[in-house]
Amino acid sequence: MPVLEMIRTYPADITLDRDLMADAVSVLIDCAQACTACADACLSEPDVALLGKCIRTNLDCADICATTAKVLSRHTGYDANMSVAQLRSCAVACKTCADECAVHADRHAHCRVCAEACRTCAATCENIMDAMITS
Repeated sequence: MPVLEMIRTYPADITLDRDLMADAVSVLIDCAQACTACADACLSEPDVALLGKCIRTNLDCADICATTAKVLSRHTGYDANMSVAQLRSCAVACKTCADECAVHADRHAHCRVCAEACRTCAATCENIMDAMITS
């Protein structure tokens, strides 16, 4: 797994457990991909006009998750306050996206899958924030 390998090879100290950090980055990347794919699938649905909010929420969440993964992948000059703020924003975006996708999950399987990915990501953001605050 390249994420774990890259974090393990970082030459200086990291205040958090490297495996925890790598797992979080992987979950963030997975969520960004799920949100991007869900937005694209929504655009192919016959009822696309009813999915505008879902598409927008998916794309916003994908961007926020991707940015959060990048922030967590950089360790030089680490600022816990910035990382916690980014994770907090990401958790909110994921919860919002999960709620919106859940509205459509009974009709669109991609929305169900995306909602699950977003819930997992929100929980992961909360867990790593807790670890940052206590370390």
